Amino acid sequence: MARQQQSRLACAAVAAALLLGEQAAAFAPANLHSRQLFASQRNGAVTKRQVLAEPVVVDKTASSRPVLDLDALRNVQLSGLNGQALVDKEFPTKNEVLSAIPAECFELDTKRSLQCTAWSLVLTAACAAAGAALIPVTPAALPAWVAYAAVTGTVAMGNWVIAHECGHGAFSSNRALQDFVGFTLHSALLVPYYSWQRSHAVHHAHTNHVTHGETHVPETAHRAGEGGLGSLAIRNRVEGLLGKPVGRALYGAVQLINHLLIGWPAYLLVGATGGPSRGVTNHFVPTSDSLFPGAWKKKVWTSTAGVAVTAAALAAWAAHSGVATVAALYGGPYLVVNAWLVVYTWLQHTNSDVPHFASDNFSFIKGAMHSIDRPYGRVIDFLHHRIGSTHVAHHIESKIPHYRAKEATEALRAAFPEHYLYDPTPVPVALWRVAKYCTAVEKRGDKYVFVQEPSA
Repeated sequence: MARQQQSRLACAAVAAALLLGEQAAAFAPANLHSRQLFASQRNGAVTKRQVLAEPVVVDKTASSRPVLDLDALRNVQLSGLNGQALVDKEFPTKNEVLSAIPAECFELDTKRSLQCTAWSLVLTAACAAAGAALIPVTPAALPAWVAYAAVTGTVAMGNWVIAHECGHGAFSSNRALQDFVGFTLHSALLVPYYSWQRSHAVHHAHTNHVTHGETHVPETAHRAGEGGLGSLAIRNRVEGLLGKPVGRALYGAVQLINHLLIGWPAYLLVGATGGPSRGVTNHFVPTSDSLFPGAWKKKVWTSTAGVAVTAAALAAWAAHSGVATVAALYGGPYLVVNAWLVVYTWLQHTNSDVPHFASDNFSFIKGAMHSIDRPYGRVIDFLHHRIGSTHVAHHIESKIPHYRAKEATEALRAAFPEHYLYDPTPVPVALWRVAKYCTAVEKRGDKYVFVQEPSA
């Protein structure tokens, strides 16, 4: 009995520590604008002078400056952005944004792209060779294989990013070379290259659209509670059984496991987290006319064939060397690559105080400028070609190569300080916040906002 009580107290302490740490990070001011914004919300008296860090520089003919949307902030968990994305403001046109980016940022350098590809391949091969040479395939070596998977999968994610660059046309002006590199790398990682290329283009066209978005599209509060089977209803039942702090922590933990472990294959197979306007989709069999129209169906089958060749090679390897060897050397890193992919896409387009939009209040540039840059550190930025720290620029123009994205990002930050979103919250803390609080959105005025509980 005493042990059970100690166990419960320990669980409660862990949950409380996580919640307290997350709450502390949530209220850390991100920048001058965020500090003024947070102060005005806290004091309860909002004026244009309090909200603005500086005047809008994009539309000098605008009759009004950005104002804080208090209704949108109601019952919302603040992130490191401190409500910056919930400020009502005019958005520039795409041409205005592109004109703020230096011309050289759009120049492709095939030689440099190939050099970056070589680095990722060589580092991945070195990790695999070290694992094969130094770690025995035995149960006793499981901790070493877990460490190997974490390191090798993190390094191998760079190959995924290079293929992603190819899919966007940001690798080379030589399309045949570009598609060869992208198709080969993605197929080796069991990713259907052309199928993903199409669905990812749809994602870019409808970023943060509440119905037409593609990947990490949140449920509305009504759908999330409908029939008692939606995510919001499940979360509320868990909190009712265990109490809100522990229940919310458990719900967040389950969300992390689901997203990081099975989120990517679930998306490829059934379109999990895709927009409701397209229903169930599959990236290997082109049954969805809305996602894969016309000639794209043939490309889907080509992609499926590429993945099938890799799967056959893995099966032959397993037949020769044993399933355990393949699982250790390839399977573990593969899962880590998938987890990294989900971390990036989830955090690039989800935050507790970043809204989504319906068609009557959506534009391409508004969606793109609601992407979020985050701090991944020098090592991860190097290995992953800055995919997480320059994603706003990537969404504004996906043909900007990664080695010019930092310069483009700095230009955007300087030209559009009220629009550019950068959340300085450490990535693990941000991931924990998103898992707990970003369950469903409800409509507040002209935007859809994540809420802790839906309004009555």
